[in-house]
Amino acid sequence: MMGNRNYTIAYRITHWAIAICMLLLLGTIFLRSTWLNKNHVAGIIQNYLSATTQTLSQDQLITLAKQIREPMWDWHIYLGYVLVGLFGLRFALAFSGQMEFSSPFNKQLSSKEKLQFWVYLVFYFCVVISLLTGLMIEFGPKYFKESMEEIHILSIYYLALFIILHFGGVLLAEFTNRQGLVSKIISGTRAAKNS
Repeated sequence: MMGNRNYTIAYRITHWAIAICMLLLLGTIFLRSTWLNKNHVAGIIQNYLSATTQTLSQDQLITLAKQIREPMWDWHIYLGYVLVGLFGLRFALAFSGQMEFSSPFNKQLSSKEKLQFWVYLVFYFCVVISLLTGLMIEFGPKYFKESMEEIHILSIYYLALFIILHFGGVLLAEFTNRQGLVSKIISGTRAAKNS
């Protein structure tokens, strides 16, 4: 059943826009956790200042480090807004019938397909939670901010896991029962088989 899926231009553009947006979001999270971690950047500043006569307190170093990485983190926020729009479009296209949204409750599906659709359903649920908590962090009451951040930070775990599962599943399908899947999601048609 999945092999007959029609990848329309709207589906393909939305799919790749969401994929690129998520990879860029993951990149900002990775940078914030590693090279642009506030403590790491503060340490670099402190090392530089130790060779001069200037000194800053640890609080000042952290504040300066946060200001240095702020432009990068702004991109995380902007990408979050883009992803809200893309997911809104994704669901609007599904409800209007222009983009298939498969249900794991369909009795005609194989067990493997049901499992795949459950993974996607859980993934979509997690993304919606991440988007809502991100919006609450930005626009919600300040007393919710800390609890929303705790939930929002969990995004990295499901996102990394889903990317691994998705790539693994696509590669498995491409080299087993659904040859041409990658070319179909890029161009809309399967690549011609070599004779």
